[in-house]
Amino acid sequence: MNLQKVLDHRFKPIEHVLHARDCMLYAAGIGLGARPEHPGDLQFLYERELKVFPSFVNVIAHPGGWVQAPELEVDWVRLLHGEQSFEMHRPLQSGKTYVGTFEVTDVIDKGVGKGALILMRKTLREAGVDEPVSTVTSTYFLRGDGGCGGTTDTAPTPHALPDRSPDGTCVLATLPQAALIYRLSGDYNPIHADPGMARKAGFERPILHGLCTLGVATRAIVQAVCEDQPERLKSFQLRFSAPVYPGETIATDYWLDGPVVSFRSRVLERDLVVLNNGRAELFLPSH
Repeated sequence: MNLQKVLDHRFKPIEHVLHARDCMLYAAGIGLGARPEHPGDLQFLYERELKVFPSFVNVIAHPGGWVQAPELEVDWVRLLHGEQSFEMHRPLQSGKTYVGTFEVTDVIDKGVGKGALILMRKTLREAGVDEPVSTVTSTYFLRGDGGCGGTTDTAPTPHALPDRSPDGTCVLATLPQAALIYRLSGDYNPIHADPGMARKAGFERPILHGLCTLGVATRAIVQAVCEDQPERLKSFQLRFSAPVYPGETIATDYWLDGPVVSFRSRVLERDLVVLNNGRAELFLPSH
């Protein structure tokens, strides 16, 4: 990695028109519709009074594979998505145009042979409006770029889960074809569709997109804690710890402490934590 060129990289603003079809396709991709007659699912899948599921902010106006630019000298083949967070300042609305602006906020050098972290921030605004709609942060682990220098050596401390039994668990199944549906929202990485490419990357078969797994966990919190009211979700953050295979069942354990919801997600078939150190914050209902 060429640290200075990564820090100097300038992103062009990206416009994204939020068509109703795209909103519904994203919702289907994260498994909404498993309750086909329930208003909690239909509000994201039926065009009448359509709502946009909040975690869609992670997907729209995405900068794509910018790390593959040769001048950055990033070993992008060994890149992993480490952490993700988003904060909702106001809900997305179908039919509107949004603009995403991006910046690299920090690079953390873990040392030779230990990799590096790139921290990024996306600010999403409605076209022509200064006030942000959402702030999205991403942390990418560059396994092959340790020893190239950084802006700091202090990584953010992950959210600690409470030391007590969960207050509840929301179990959601994923479809065998989930990755093939979700990729139509814009992430066409072949490891999510091509068995041969998945095996070359070290997986037994195509894996589910990390942001799709995030979407399933967001569904769990909105369904189990927010009573299917997406407007109550203020912010959401987590750490990716293991991939999910399409068709597996994701159980999200959650702990309630006022407006803060701590959570982690497990794949039941392999008894494996796939999302960890989760923290959601809610807008408390007014009485």
